[in-house]
Amino acid sequence: MTTKKKIMIGACTVAVAAAAGGYFLLGGKQGGSGGAPRGAGGPGGMAQEASVTVVKAKEPAIGDLSLSTGLTGTVEAADVVYVYAKASGDVTAVHVKAGDTVEAGQVLCEIDTEQVDSARNSMESARVNLTQAQNNLSRMQVLYQGGDLSDQEYEQYSNSVKSARLQYESAKMAYDRQVEYSKVTAPIGGRIESCDVEVYDRVSQSGQLCVIAGEGESRITFYVTQRMMKNIREGDEVEVTKNGEAYQGQVSEISSMVDESSGLFKVKAELKDVEEIAIGSTVKLSLVTDRAQNAMLVPVDALYYSGGDGYVYLYEDGTAKMAPVEVGLYDAEYAEILSGLTGTELVVSTWSSNLYEGAKIRLWGEDGDGGEGEALPEGEKGRKGQPEPGGGEPSGADNTNGQKTPAGA
Repeated sequence: MTTKKKIMIGACTVAVAAAAGGYFLLGGKQGGSGGAPRGAGGPGGMAQEASVTVVKAKEPAIGDLSLSTGLTGTVEAADVVYVYAKASGDVTAVHVKAGDTVEAGQVLCEIDTEQVDSARNSMESARVNLTQAQNNLSRMQVLYQGGDLSDQEYEQYSNSVKSARLQYESAKMAYDRQVEYSKVTAPIGGRIESCDVEVYDRVSQSGQLCVIAGEGESRITFYVTQRMMKNIREGDEVEVTKNGEAYQGQVSEISSMVDESSGLFKVKAELKDVEEIAIGSTVKLSLVTDRAQNAMLVPVDALYYSGGDGYVYLYEDGTAKMAPVEVGLYDAEYAEILSGLTGTELVVSTWSSNLYEGAKIRLWGEDGDGGEGEALPEGEKGRKGQPEPGGGEPSGADNTNGQKTPAGA
């Protein structure tokens, strides 16, 4: 028993000594000089130096910014004439068809109007009355010269001739008009777009017979909202696309009255050299609907949003400073700054998730940056059109394509 107890006591003593030795060994490593605790920056109590974000920055540019909107329109002839029947009757001949080219005055169709015969009879009756009145006047003139007829009686015969002549001329004019109505002619030269009449058809007065599109320039009709109309001017360029081909036109007419059927404003643009586009075709078009002139412009990558409010970062002595701004129009590259900047600041144009108020930053190109093999700053490729946190977008997001002409860009 005594020997066993001695062995157990010896083993406990060795274990305690080993634990104590381990404690002192570990304590010597962690404690360092004087047993001070480990620093927050890493081993040895030395704080790690904060990283510096490399960015690009430049002053805002002054220039013009314009935004284009895609719309659809209908191609029409510059001169369109609708030919109507001037008298009712049966169609006896049709000389044209859709697609034909006609000259002004060319006969399109003939109508057997009931009024022609009636007008002819009236004219013949008036002719007989005139002849009779003239014969009476000739006989009375002999009596008048012989003194057997008074001045008053002779004047009555003379007035009868004048009245009969007026009636005949009126009847002849009515007959000629009816003959003219029976032959429908083209009022202008051009292309027959439609001809909805055939032989033996019965047409009524004021019934449409043909549609003629005048030769020369065409025009396109489209509709815009009130906001768009305020930025459209006569003479503005319009790009029209059809079947992969682009054509140029100019705004020629802007209606100031709302169209009842669409609730929009009607706009017309003149087109040149578009004979290959059929009249009535639907085409795509693009025109400037928003513009800003002599505006303060910054790169889109410089913009950040928080709660719907825009802001940028400024470079000030190696530190990033937040500057709230009011954003106007913007396209894929530049944004208009309405307020918040004076134009002399250095605006950070490199988007980076490491930027915040007071962050340490360094301009790209300093300290040898930009050499061969050097990596670009984070976010240099940008975030074109990135929405604000929470899904919002800056104003003007309803516009489609943009065009920018910043000064010195």
